[in-house]
Amino acid sequence: MGEVYRAEDTRLNRIVAIKVLPTHLSTDAELKQRMEREAKAISALQHANICTLYDIGTQEGVDFLVMEYIDGQTLAERLRKGPLPLGEIFKIGSEIAQALEKAHQAGIVHRDLKPANIMLAKGGAKLMDFGLAKPTGLGAAVGSAPLLSAARTISGPSPLTTAGAMVGTIQYMSPEQIEGKEADARSDIFAFGAVLYEMATGKRAFEGKSQLSVASAILEKEPEAMSARNPLTPASLEYLVASCLAKDPEERLQSAHDVRLQLKGISHASPTAGATTAAVPAQPQLCRRRSIGLRCFWPFWRHCWPARALCTF
Repeated sequence: MGEVYRAEDTRLNRIVAIKVLPTHLSTDAELKQRMEREAKAISALQHANICTLYDIGTQEGVDFLVMEYIDGQTLAERLRKGPLPLGEIFKIGSEIAQALEKAHQAGIVHRDLKPANIMLAKGGAKLMDFGLAKPTGLGAAVGSAPLLSAARTISGPSPLTTAGAMVGTIQYMSPEQIEGKEADARSDIFAFGAVLYEMATGKRAFEGKSQLSVASAILEKEPEAMSARNPLTPASLEYLVASCLAKDPEERLQSAHDVRLQLKGISHASPTAGATTAAVPAQPQLCRRRSIGLRCFWPFWRHCWPARALCTF
């Protein structure tokens, strides 16, 4: 919705990023509200993994935000080179989980979590662009479901935030957002699962030639197994992502805090998590619950899967 410039703050002698609403869009009430919403959301969140807001204002009819300048690249740009090493997945994933945890504790749902809104810098990952964020408990952004019959063909390597009834980026939307229902913290968890899937495989969890086909995949299909796309994916990580991508919000992991703890547990159980190449999953061993006909994924032994699943415990 805006243009971002690298600039110099001559008063404090620092480099900043200035996000402006172009003049030809300054009369768009919805976009002005989005910029104000972003400013309010960021100003309420002081965290090392969230882009800092310095100032907001208007000059000669141009609305602008002055934000922290982050020297790095977006996760989307990094993913063009392929999947990330296992250690980086755990590091970046944990940092983004912390950012989401902070936002959710403040009652703010991001609603547009995607690789393009995650910056990778020397100091760590930073979550950006809260233009679609909303306080929880205020109801859905739109009272009716999106008109998927008018879905457009998707082109280009970077998915864009959808304008109009569908609030967010279609490839990372939760089923409830596509259905026009209210988004909550669990909607961000779904998007986070899609991001983790892409980090591990280099491919999007849900793809299609149009918004309609992508939306249908999110509502009706399961993504291809991560291990099929990247055989080095640990089974425990694949289970975690599957838990985030559950169609029913009640069946997902319920908080970013839980996701962060699970990532921490998996990383500690992976001897090569700190390596620069993807980790090879440990040799499977039978679970202690074999005696009752169930096997599981450690550290998720409380959520045993029936039949052929083996664990790395």
